[in-house]
Amino acid sequence: MSEQPIVIAGGSGFIGNALARHFVAQRRRVYVLTRRPRERTDGVREIRWDGEKPGEWGQCLAGAAAVINLTGRSINCRHTPENLGEIIGSRVHSVKAIAGVMAQSPQPPPVWVQASATGFYGDTGDRLCAETAPNGRDRLAEVCREWETAFTSATLSATRRVVLRIGFVLGRESGALPVLARLTRLFFGGSAGSGRQFISWIHLADVVGMFAAAVASPALTGTYNAVAPAPVTNAQFMRELRQALHRPWSPPAPALAIKIGARFMGTEGSLALVGQRCSAQKILDTGFRFQFPELAPALHDLCRQA
Repeated sequence: MSEQPIVIAGGSGFIGNALARHFVAQRRRVYVLTRRPRERTDGVREIRWDGEKPGEWGQCLAGAAAVINLTGRSINCRHTPENLGEIIGSRVHSVKAIAGVMAQSPQPPPVWVQASATGFYGDTGDRLCAETAPNGRDRLAEVCREWETAFTSATLSATRRVVLRIGFVLGRESGALPVLARLTRLFFGGSAGSGRQFISWIHLADVVGMFAAAVASPALTGTYNAVAPAPVTNAQFMRELRQALHRPWSPPAPALAIKIGARFMGTEGSLALVGQRCSAQKILDTGFRFQFPELAPALHDLCRQA
């Protein structure tokens, strides 16, 4: 087993758990920074941190092979000013805390892979967004801008840095897909609103592969869209999901109904009603190959045992 650990900040969630399993399978030591550490028997060591300021957790960064930062409060909530403040703060503070420790470390990790989101681009309609596309103007776009600015403004000349703007991640047990699958099985699998908003989706296995490539390949630097090469509209996505689950056509849910339902569920209707159409060409140009470049095989893979 490699003596140089992989450190995953905010690694106890959906993507972090998948990454930890991947690196353990590669016989790497894995440290997970989390607010509520627990004893594990799968080869992962959890270390307490508050995601805001330097502490004893910083010792694990010295000599580490890489640090991956996934920290951030979920956006699946009402976007009140208070909640948005916590969403931004949880992201920016964690970046600054890691940067502060690395700047003082005699042996900082040679690579830092930072999560961001395709929400950076705002609601893009059918415009295809490469990584050079401008920042959007809505609230979540501003969250992503501040998040990335904190990361890129850190002075860390000895560390290669990569930003992955993550799209709509499809997983079997966590994330939004199990919820959509349950609704679809209950014959509520229609499109949301107009259905024309784009979904830049990606299979969990490919997200893990992209983070692993960012850690391993010195050629990867800068910002990449972590999305599959074939974004689809919401209507197309739901049609493919119905087919994967053997359900018939379902009527669309009006935008007003989604907004009202979201309020009762304590979330934000805009999460289903806006979207981004993002390009994967930059990561493809590095030689990265997707296990699931097309939606139908991705959904069939995830739904056959869901």
